[in-house]
Amino acid sequence: MDEVCPVAEAAKLLGDKWTLIVLRDLAEGPRRFGELERSGEGISPSMLAARLRALEEEGLVTRTSYHEIPPRVEYALTEKGRDAEPVVEALRAYGTRWLLPEAPALQQAPH
Repeated sequence: MDEVCPVAEAAKLLGDKWTLIVLRDLAEGPRRFGELERSGEGISPSMLAARLRALEEEGLVTRTSYHEIPPRVEYALTEKGRDAEPVVEALRAYGTRWLLPEAPALQQAPH
């Protein structure tokens, strides 16, 4: 019998650029669709809608509709979604250390 690898299962759920960007943005608190769309990463409205729908189906995100005029919908992390925050933070730390352009030598602290 094949054992299920927890790393592979987590990567299937979280290992997509847009999933991680949405989780990053929602870690700051509930957001409306337009706020998530303007996150600065260039996600298309159709991709964002698909990603939010998938995250809601997986139990990482809740969608709350408010009966207002105009209608308002907010997305927020669930406990399962908040538990993914350390993964996003680890990727932020790795990206900052290894993937961002180096600061000019004059701005670097002495070693």
